[in-house]
Amino acid sequence: MADANDPENTIIIELKDGPVHIALLPDVAPQHCARIKELARAGAYDNVAFHRVIDGFMAQTGDVKNGNMEDNFNLRAAGTGGSDLANVPAEFSKIPFDRGALGAARSQNPDSANSQFFLMFADGHFLNGQYTVYGRVTQGMDHVDAIQKGEPPMNPDRMISVKVAADIS
Repeated sequence: MADANDPENTIIIELKDGPVHIALLPDVAPQHCARIKELARAGAYDNVAFHRVIDGFMAQTGDVKNGNMEDNFNLRAAGTGGSDLANVPAEFSKIPFDRGALGAARSQNPDSANSQFFLMFADGHFLNGQYTVYGRVTQGMDHVDAIQKGEPPMNPDRMISVKVAADIS
């Protein structure tokens, strides 16, 4: 399962309230883990808004095309874009969508995940086997819980920075 002590497979998301550490699951979803690390290392997630945050369910972010617009009016496009990279095929597993799970956001097409992801506020087992789980929050879940709610939120929280732990000195 997720190894919280593997810096190459740990993502640190800096939020306004503090850091969130996510242990990736490269043995379960190697392509999704590689993608989030690639985009994090490119700085693509920095300043990207949480554009869809449903209380008691999940917080969605990662639209690197539309999610970093400063004008909140223009954030209405957030959630419709991804990166310039090819989509990632589904990597479904038996790992459940429990509180703290990192999941790949996608369209109706299971093989349409790209850059967007969501963090679960609560168990969402109805997603099991239909979306890719590729990490777990290991620290900072209280910071995730504090993310501004809404679809989109009136004043959305943003990922200040997203880094691979191995890259932080």
